[in-house]
Amino acid sequence: MSEGASKLLAACSRRDQALEAAKSLLTCNTRILALLRQLQRLRKAQILQSVGLSSSNVNAPCVGKVALSDLRIPLMWKDSEYFKNKGELHRCAVFCLLQCGTEIRDTDLVMVDRTLTDICFEDTIIFNEAGPEFQVSVELYSCCVVEDFSPGPPGTRRMSFLGGSLGRSSGKKIRAAFESATVCGSASSGVDEGPGSALSPSSPYVSAPGPKYNLLAQTSLTIEHVQEGFKTHDFSLATTEDSPFWLPLYGNMCCRLAAQPLCMTQLVTSGQLKVKIGEEGNGWQNVFAVLRGQNLLCYRRQEDLEFEDKPLLVIPVEKDTVVSVSEGDPAQSVNISTQDGGEGVTYMLLMQTPGDAQRWTDSLWEHIYNLNRWKQCCDRIMKIETLTSRKTVSVKQGSLYHEMVTPTSPTEGLAVPDLSEEIRTLLSSYYKES
Repeated sequence: MSEGASKLLAACSRRDQALEAAKSLLTCNTRILALLRQLQRLRKAQILQSVGLSSSNVNAPCVGKVALSDLRIPLMWKDSEYFKNKGELHRCAVFCLLQCGTEIRDTDLVMVDRTLTDICFEDTIIFNEAGPEFQVSVELYSCCVVEDFSPGPPGTRRMSFLGGSLGRSSGKKIRAAFESATVCGSASSGVDEGPGSALSPSSPYVSAPGPKYNLLAQTSLTIEHVQEGFKTHDFSLATTEDSPFWLPLYGNMCCRLAAQPLCMTQLVTSGQLKVKIGEEGNGWQNVFAVLRGQNLLCYRRQEDLEFEDKPLLVIPVEKDTVVSVSEGDPAQSVNISTQDGGEGVTYMLLMQTPGDAQRWTDSLWEHIYNLNRWKQCCDRIMKIETLTSRKTVSVKQGSLYHEMVTPTSPTEGLAVPDLSEEIRTLLSSYYKES
C-alpha cells in the first residue's frame, strides 16, 4: 500500500492533486500506525491473560459519540503584511488531523495566506467509539505552497537560479520551500524500524517527490473540555518562524466539543412491573417501564410508548440516585431513592420474579455508574450535527489522481482510501500467529 501510494503521489501533475494526495497518505499512514499500536495492546492483554494477570472489564463504562466542530485557529500577522500588504506572499496548505483511540479523522484542506485572520474548518468530526477517558488529539499540519509546481524534485539549475536572480532573503526562503517539497513525509510508508520504535506521521524516513506536511501545532482534549458552547484551548507550537511552513499562530484554538454517551441516547432496559402510587399499601399500578437517559418512564401499556403518549409516571434516575433491594417480603421489590423537585423521594418497584428484580437492579446500578463516569455529558443530551461540510475538490477529470483517489461521483468530496480490508487482514494474521 505504501509503495503504491508513493507512486500515486509521484504521478500527480498538478499542485492541488499533489497536496491532496500527500494529505491522504499522511492520514492513511496514521491509521496504520494506530492499528499497529492496537495490535500491540491486544498482544499484551493476551500475554497477561495467559499468566492470570488480566484485568476484569466487568465495570467497563459505556461508550459514546464525541464530536468536534467549528474549529477556528486565529492568526497574528504583522501590520505591514496584513494592513499594508507588503512583503512576500507566504502561502501554506493546512489541515487538521484528529485522533481518538484508533479512530482517525481529517479536515478539509485550507489554503492560508495573509488575507486570512483565522483558519476555519467547517467539518464536524465525530468519533463513535469513545469512552469517558477519551483523549482527542488535534494536530495542525502545514505545507508551504510554491506557485511554480513541478511533479519531480527541483533540479540544481533551478536552485542556483533562485539563489542568484532573487535577493538573498527571498531566494533563501523559496529555496527552503523547494527543499521541503522534495520529500514526502511519513505518509509515504508504514515501515516499522524495529521493536519498540515509535514512528510518528511526520518522521521523514522515506524520501519521495511531492509536498511534505509538517506538524505546526497540537493539543489534546478530554472530557473536562466538553461543554455546550465554544471554548478556547491552548495550542502548543511545534515549529519556529524560520520554518518555510510556519504560520503566525496566536497559540490558541477555539472549537465546540460535545459528547453523547449511549446511556443517554439508547434504551437501557424495559419490561413489565408494578409501581407503588401514593402512600397507601394497596396503591400498586401495573406499568410498562423504560429506562432511558435520566428517567425511568412508566407507561400504562407498551402501546403508549410506541405511540409516544405521555407517561403515567416519570421517576428521575440521576448521578446521586440510590437503588436498593428490599430484604423483606416481597423479595422481588426494588427501592429507588432520588431527588424529585428538590425533595428526597423513594419509589418502590415490584417485579414479577426475583430474576426480574435482579435484572432491573443490575441495570439501574450500571446506568448510574455510567452517568457518573461521563460527568457533565449526562446533564442533558448535547446536540451533535451529523452532516459534514466536505467540499468538492477541483480535480481534472480523467487524470490518474482522479481515477485512483477520488470517488466516482463528481459531487462528493475527496475520499481517503478505505483501510477496512487492511485492518481485517492485520487482525486475521495476528490471531493466526497467536
